[in-house]
Amino acid sequence: MAKNTKKSKAPGPQTLLQAIRYFADRDVALTFMVTLRWPDGKPTCPRCEDQKVSFITSRRVWTCLSCRKQFSVKVGTIFEDSPIGLDRWLPALWMVANCKNGISSYELGRALGVTQKTAWFMVQRIRLAMQTKTFNRFRGHVEVDESFIGGRARNMHKGRRDRMLRGRQSGWFGKTAVMGLLNRHGEDGHSVVRTEVIGTTRRRELRQHMNRHIEMDGQTTIYTDALKSYTPKTPKGWRPADDSYVHKVIDHAEAYAIGNVHTNGMENFWSLLKRSIRGTYVSVEPFHLFRYLDEQVYKFNNRLGTDADRFVGLVRSIVGCRLTYADLTGSTTPA
Repeated sequence: MAKNTKKSKAPGPQTLLQAIRYFADRDVALTFMVTLRWPDGKPTCPRCEDQKVSFITSRRVWTCLSCRKQFSVKVGTIFEDSPIGLDRWLPALWMVANCKNGISSYELGRALGVTQKTAWFMVQRIRLAMQTKTFNRFRGHVEVDESFIGGRARNMHKGRRDRMLRGRQSGWFGKTAVMGLLNRHGEDGHSVVRTEVIGTTRRRELRQHMNRHIEMDGQTTIYTDALKSYTPKTPKGWRPADDSYVHKVIDHAEAYAIGNVHTNGMENFWSLLKRSIRGTYVSVEPFHLFRYLDEQVYKFNNRLGTDADRFVGLVRSIVGCRLTYADLTGSTTPA
């Protein structure tokens, strides 16, 4: 059997077993969090951003000597206001970041010794930290494709199926449309994906999303399938009238690839996404679908790293990601 030759430069544990043992000591977990959040070793008050603080050992919190407010390492992160200790939070981050097909809230709850409701809230907070935080546009060679996420008609109750499936829309009606963009061989040499939940697959909406994520500099080549919404309104056919990008189309009724003209990269991502939804989560509400997309995009874009690399990268992204239960369930409008 071939050995795993990947070597991680990430600090801390390298496997799940090591992580559970490592973070079982709360002082060690606290030191680990402080090292990643404040690399200079000087905790900073999240309210006034002053570094003149005093550490209270008995409570593992700091007191700011300027604003006189107390804060912990959780303040300003996805952990804020959570009674769950770091000895459970950090292994949870490890499992969510590294379970290839995802981990359900039931399974996570059994593993951590918490209720399913608590585990579900934890997973959704972790997915918030997985969101793509870059506004750089794709350039070069970009694949664009759409997919529909939802239950199969044959698995629906007859009454629900009769209500939802009507006429020509029977193939996708009742499902949620998702648009995906894949930048082939990005800045670090491997392909990168972005996804977005869309309302319709009409030309105007697809064009708006493409303009937001793709650099229209006249040198970018976009690969799509034969969906008419991708074809610009111009007699030239292969190139838009404003010469903002080169458009190449692959008709799946004829072939799946002709040279480098294909959307197989995005098709691969859709396969991974739907495998996790059908096999692990079974059912996903459209209201929360974008969170599951963020999880799969994070794993795909960091697939070349080790488990420790993905874990440390996720821990470094938890700052500034506050999510309350009211916002998560729709009781209030999220910011």
